Amino acid sequence: MSESRRLPARVYWVRRFVVLGIPLIIIAVVVWLFVGRDSGEDSAAQDSTSSAAVEPEPSQTPTDTDGVTDCAPAVLALAMTADATSFAPGVSATFTVAVTNTGEQPCLVDAGEAQREIVITSGSDRVWSNRDCIVPGTETRTLLLAGGQTDTTPFAWNRIRSAEGCPPDLPVPGVGTYSAQLNLAGVSAPPSVFGLG
Repeated sequence: MSESRRLPARVYWVRRFVVLGIPLIIIAVVVWLFVGRDSGEDSAAQDSTSSAAVEPEPSQTPTDTDGVTDCAPAVLALAMTADATSFAPGVSATFTVAVTNTGEQPCLVDAGEAQREIVITSGSDRVWSNRDCIVPGTETRTLLLAGGQTDTTPFAWNRIRSAEGCPPDLPVPGVGTYSAQLNLAGVSAPPSVFGLG
């Protein structure tokens, strides 16, 4: 039986490296996956936290009305102005509605549809009122008016007749002269006279 030939030392070192080195590499990769991933998530969480802290809060309209009283009728001035002296057939009558606090101190007034009244008449005929058919969600509109401040809003009347309870199929207002009047918080604006063509 012949004696087995001894291999070169280099072969033994390669075998030792394969047996010992590969498990070490696998362990290093596993450790890197766990430690690296956790630190990445921590840094991402820190980034999101810091960005959330730096992000400015959305601006808000001042709503602090503590100590502010309701506007007294004596300090309120109302105006309702027709945008034209006459409106052509099929064209809605449009107006500018203004509520002014003529006092020096701020005050509150509810200018919602349940509180303000706009009445359109033609002679003794009561043609239309916003209070006959109030749209849900428009009942209240609280205004915080500083001293001397005016709130201005547009208003359009679509040339229909109304009555309490919103009955359907009412006769359409005809050609003629009409008057619109604004009432709010015990104050009335001067009538605004206009024509319908």
